[in-house]
Amino acid sequence: MLAKIYSAAVFGVDAYEVEIEVNSGGGMDTVIVVVGLPDTAVKEAKDRVTTSISNSGFFWPAGRTTVNLAPADVKKEGPSFDLPIALGMILCQEEKEIENAAEFCFVGELALDGSVRAVRGVLPVAIEARRRGHLKVVVPEANAREAAMVEGIDVYGVRNLREAYSLLVGERTVKPVREDLASFFQKHQNYEVDFADVRGQNHVKRAIEISAAGGHGMLLIGPPGSGKSMLSKRVPTILPPMTMEEAIETTKIHSIAGLLLEKSFVATRPFRSPHHTVSDAGLLGGGANPAPGEISIAHHGVLFLDELPEFKRTTLEVLRQPLEDGRVTVSRAAGTVTFPAEFMLVAAMTPCPCGFFGDPKRKCRCTPQQVERYRDRISGPLLDRIDLHVEAPAVSFDDLRSDETGEPSAAIRARVMECRAIQQKRFAGSKSRVNARMSSQQFRQFCTLDSEGEGMLRMAMDRLNFSARAHDRILKVARTIADLAGSETIGAEHVGEAIQYRTLDRKLWA
Repeated sequence: MLAKIYSAAVFGVDAYEVEIEVNSGGGMDTVIVVVGLPDTAVKEAKDRVTTSISNSGFFWPAGRTTVNLAPADVKKEGPSFDLPIALGMILCQEEKEIENAAEFCFVGELALDGSVRAVRGVLPVAIEARRRGHLKVVVPEANAREAAMVEGIDVYGVRNLREAYSLLVGERTVKPVREDLASFFQKHQNYEVDFADVRGQNHVKRAIEISAAGGHGMLLIGPPGSGKSMLSKRVPTILPPMTMEEAIETTKIHSIAGLLLEKSFVATRPFRSPHHTVSDAGLLGGGANPAPGEISIAHHGVLFLDELPEFKRTTLEVLRQPLEDGRVTVSRAAGTVTFPAEFMLVAAMTPCPCGFFGDPKRKCRCTPQQVERYRDRISGPLLDRIDLHVEAPAVSFDDLRSDETGEPSAAIRARVMECRAIQQKRFAGSKSRVNARMSSQQFRQFCTLDSEGEGMLRMAMDRLNFSARAHDRILKVARTIADLAGSETIGAEHVGEAIQYRTLDRKLWA
């Protein structure tokens, strides 16, 4: 008896169809063989599956049973094939043929008592099932709302193996899970924090507004308690709301990373803040079977690196390519995977190991050599790729005790969105969407200076020895400042403000 059950597996940020063939033959000894490049978790499925079948009141075939996972030349990983394998074995034992089996797609991990546990990557699996014409997707009950975000298919959440079998053979009629994606998306676009909570630091807020408007990375430098983390956590609140396309792309990555168990969809821009002990693979992505790292989980959002010099230098260096290209390619024996990584980098650091270099009220305990070594933990090429370096001094007592609230995020976001609209019109029809990611050809076309601006930039290059990359970054930031001001040309005032945001290049603190 041969049974076919359809499933899907994730590779990179997308899913591919897996056809599970179960064949039961003769023989005296009961043997179960799983083929089709299974990993350890898939090979162990036979033990989970047989016990689950028994505890659910079913029987599995006697003799030799062969389970083939097609296509056979792609590595299969994870426990999501437990449910379809078990269903195939039950159908073989009962010698049932299901005429509409091709309409179904099953994923789920089985517990020994027959219950179905949640798995990762259900959203891309549901998208692939729809593309392949499987209009009935059966998933663990905990993943049902996530899969229901895909329109055009019927999603059924099951609690155990018996419920899944009843659905397949038509013994049980259940209403599919329904979710209104557009309504959910509109309802969950609120943030718990706001820039109105921030006292003082008006020049830092101005720099953050410029950074958000043009998609520029930034580095905040200041003593402990100056509000660097507080300001950084509020950056997503002034970024434009995610489009539906961006939200689906981001949700797929979060689903693959196993971050959607408590929510079904990502409607707000992600904010990721990995600890400085994070590994290269944890930040960039990787593993034997490549999985997305923090920079991809922060896709279309903010990646915040607090205490930047405390990160391993080799870990920070892996950021170079993603900052330039907006994607990261991970090559392993299992294959080569490209993950999207269009994030806004926000980093923070103290000016020295003790944190009080240059503070007018507290004495720094560090020697000049210690300050220099501390700064040298961040390479020049990485600093060059961070557009704005901004000093965040300690907040004064008067600002802390002031009853006046700061400007709310909604007002700042309105200006940012107006500036982004200018950029979208400018870059219409190209891959670039913000000034920070404009191509070399676009840079020459849109970053023209008037005579005063040209003179100021020449003087800065001669006196401060900026690199060629810093030259380009300054002009891109100046382009954003001019856009915020509603100016078509970049003037001396725009260039001058952009130069002020290269603190580490100007060496004002070392």
